Amino acid sequence: MELIHTLYEPAGKGPHPTILTLHGRGASAFDLLSLAPYLCGGRFLIICPQGPFETPIGPEATGYAWYPMSMGGPPDIGSTLVSRQRLQQFLDDCLAHYPIDAKKLAILGFSQGGVMAYSLALANPDRFAALAALSSWLPPELVPHLSLGSSAQTLRTLIQHGTQDSMIEVDRARQSVETLRQARVPLTYREYEMGHEIRPRSLADLSAWLDEKVLSPTVLAK
Repeated sequence: MELIHTLYEPAGKGPHPTILTLHGRGASAFDLLSLAPYLCGGRFLIICPQGPFETPIGPEATGYAWYPMSMGGPPDIGSTLVSRQRLQQFLDDCLAHYPIDAKKLAILGFSQGGVMAYSLALANPDRFAALAALSSWLPPELVPHLSLGSSAQTLRTLIQHGTQDSMIEVDRARQSVETLRQARVPLTYREYEMGHEIRPRSLADLSAWLDEKVLSPTVLAK
């Protein structure tokens, strides 16, 4: 597989409900793997690919990103689309190699990873059962490269954002909500008194939402 990644696999041979989990700028493939046991009691297979761009995070430290830093401006759409293509190929490889239940495949992204989650899921809404964007936003410049037609109207979506987020202002998340509501994307939006982070309450809400939107249909079908 082209992208470095980490993996959490539940007990049993599967196929497992799965979350493709995309980290934020400056993090790595290990950053969000620790969420695995807290999401629905560890019942999801969690795949965490690493962004292809190196980015400095301190005098002697390097992290990873999905596209170059934009200093508060719009993202580099060309780099974003290249990373999207690499993620699409990576996901195809994962489906061939890991015990993934393709009907219960969700995508989750934090911060810059949330931009990539929007990009991948809303360009291919039929591939995913659910989309979660945490502390992120949907750049208007990316919208022309998405498929916001009838297929997107079945993509269950959760947006969580902190009202005290100083890195990605909450107004960006609210604007993203309006864009998706105009496209009739089925949406749950929640704000929290927090910064650019994941806290216990937002994590618990995320887990409950995944249980309802992704896992519960499996239980009801038995």
